[in-house]
Amino acid sequence: MNRKELNPEASASAAFGERLRRLRDERGWTQDELAQRAGYSGAHISAVETDRKSPTLPFAHRIDKSFGTGDLFQRMCRAVRQTALLEGFPEFVRYESQAAEIRLYEVGVVPGLLQTPEYATVLADGAVKRGMITAQQARERVSLVAERQAVFARMHPPMVLAVLDESCIRRPVGPPSVMNAQLLRLMEFADRPNTVLQVAPFDMGATRPFDLPVTVLTLQDRSLISYAESAQRGHLEREIGDVLPMLTAYHFLQAEAISQTASAAMINKLRKGLS
Repeated sequence: MNRKELNPEASASAAFGERLRRLRDERGWTQDELAQRAGYSGAHISAVETDRKSPTLPFAHRIDKSFGTGDLFQRMCRAVRQTALLEGFPEFVRYESQAAEIRLYEVGVVPGLLQTPEYATVLADGAVKRGMITAQQARERVSLVAERQAVFARMHPPMVLAVLDESCIRRPVGPPSVMNAQLLRLMEFADRPNTVLQVAPFDMGATRPFDLPVTVLTLQDRSLISYAESAQRGHLEREIGDVLPMLTAYHFLQAEAISQTASAAMINKLRKGLS
């Protein structure tokens, strides 16, 4: 049987696949035998080994348990994921998953925590067409969206306060069916007992305190971390003297944005216009 030659230097995902095959071969296991131990199909193992499918953290965790390799494959998986993400973002995601409160402001697109898979896929595919990322990196981005949203399924989920610039809900992303489902997801988000959703309308004008996306996290120990993005990189800030002014500005933003009731009415009106 012909086996595809693997080049671990080609990419982080190729290195993951090569290490996976090498350790499997060392133990004399077939792909199906490893699949049985890890709880995946042999076809899935083959696709990851040959770099046709990106590894996920749950998959890497199962592989580490099967091989007894500690967190080796989980660390390799994180390296794979970082190839498609802004500098600073992977570290932010780790803090986000543990936060007690999440305050976010987004411009232009619905934020990842609130995206449907279809909406996330359209955005990622658009980045591929523009040559910004590869198709594999696009799949990684979409997968990460789902993993981040697991925060809502925690035993004690965080309080999430989201203020969306009006452009987030008015900018068409994909066909009407995708936008309709995304706007419905926003309304479902607003109905949760531990969330608040507001729209910052265009007529706020110069009173808007932020021009770029911003997130402020309150961790379990009540410490604060802020994260802000530009087109090229993300910046994580832990110094309380720098984070507090951002929190104050966020409170001002909430005061100036329209109420959750009015925001939901605006979103529902847009949904009706799509039908």
